[in-house]
Amino acid sequence: MADWIIKTVETISANRRGIFTFLRAQLSSQLSSFTDFFVTIILAKIFHLFYVYATFSGSICGGIVNSVVNYRWTFKAMSLKKRYVAIKYISVWLCSIYFNTSGVYLMTELLRKTQLTEWLGHFFDNIFIVSKIVVSLLVGYVWNYNMQRVFVYKNQDFKKYFTKKNQVKWKRRNERE
Repeated sequence: MADWIIKTVETISANRRGIFTFLRAQLSSQLSSFTDFFVTIILAKIFHLFYVYATFSGSICGGIVNSVVNYRWTFKAMSLKKRYVAIKYISVWLCSIYFNTSGVYLMTELLRKTQLTEWLGHFFDNIFIVSKIVVSLLVGYVWNYNMQRVFVYKNQDFKKYFTKKNQVKWKRRNERE
């Protein structure tokens, strides 16, 4: 039994493509989400920080955990220059923080204006936790995973898009279409 588990973990860890990358990304996401939620709830419940600021702080902590795990394990990007990965990750991450923070705020305020607040209040102390769960899942699947997979951890030479020779090629291609 232990050999089967070890072989399964090695297979998931070794494969760089397809479903195994997705599974590693989901594990990384769970770890960073745990960090995000832990920090958010601690700041909001114990330190009584306004839920928007707590969400923002939690997103920062979760993003740091996510970047480290994804760089080393999920996408195995050690061959890429850290500086370029960091620049791309930060640009995607800033959008993610914006989507999470504004999404939680909008959904919380919308829920407070409906009658769902009373019903959800039976299950959760603070309604913003429901908003945080829903928004985090949406942003994670729709934005974070896809942008990290196709943009952040890809070894792309963006200089080729800015050279004069390639600008002429792009111009000709666009004229034909």
